[in-house]
Amino acid sequence: MATVSTTPGIRRSPNQTLVLYLKEMKYEFLKNLRIPRYSASVIVLPLMFYVLFGLFMGRQTIGNTSTAAYLIATYGTFGVLGASLFGTAASLASERGLGWIQVKKASPMPPFAYFAAKFFMGMMFSFIVVSLLLVLGLAFGGVRMPFQNMVQLVGSLVAGSIPFCAMGLAVGYFMGPNSAPAVINLIYLPMSFGSGLWVPFQFLPKVVKQIALYLPPYHLAQLALRAIGFDGNEANWTHWKVLIGFTLLCLGVARFGFQKDEEKMYG
Repeated sequence: MATVSTTPGIRRSPNQTLVLYLKEMKYEFLKNLRIPRYSASVIVLPLMFYVLFGLFMGRQTIGNTSTAAYLIATYGTFGVLGASLFGTAASLASERGLGWIQVKKASPMPPFAYFAAKFFMGMMFSFIVVSLLLVLGLAFGGVRMPFQNMVQLVGSLVAGSIPFCAMGLAVGYFMGPNSAPAVINLIYLPMSFGSGLWVPFQFLPKVVKQIALYLPPYHLAQLALRAIGFDGNEANWTHWKVLIGFTLLCLGVARFGFQKDEEKMYG
């Protein structure tokens, strides 16, 4: 039987390795689900904004799209950004401070299972947020769209959580457990406003519109808007290129932080 080596001195089959990855993903998700200050805030906040603005103003239109449908895409992006950043950056910074990373390294767990679980958890919470927004829009906002568009919307936003999970790793390796939440908010809130997630991009001041073009959440929001039928100016691939490049950049920064931690531990 073929075997793979993950930790020095330990050999296990691919199936055994897969089981360990799946277990780590499962318990990372359950851990965060059971922390109310994380699960409640990242799920409730975008839903609350949507109820206040999307449902009450749903009969109005933005371009060729109802406000209720438009805000599913933008508040969905807002929810993905929050779930991904707080789920990875704050969690990683806290676990580094508590010494949990050293415990993980000393265990026979595959070395990358820890990071895969962080990404999986961010994607799962993103899926929950976007699905609930879609349910609210369909049930109470008068939103109507083909099933294919709904799948494209959810798929785009869940896949779009990956760049922000990578960003969370980059932030988490350079912040302490006490400073991480404040730093995340300093990134998360201005980036959300500047990307047109709270106020539709068309209504932003001209200087903010120019800045938005360089912000990754803007590009994810445009992909989500295209999924619901909103007419955008750029091709989808333009937005994906920005998000892929941003992901690689953040992973490079996270790797640098990981190496610095290794040097401190073993240097």
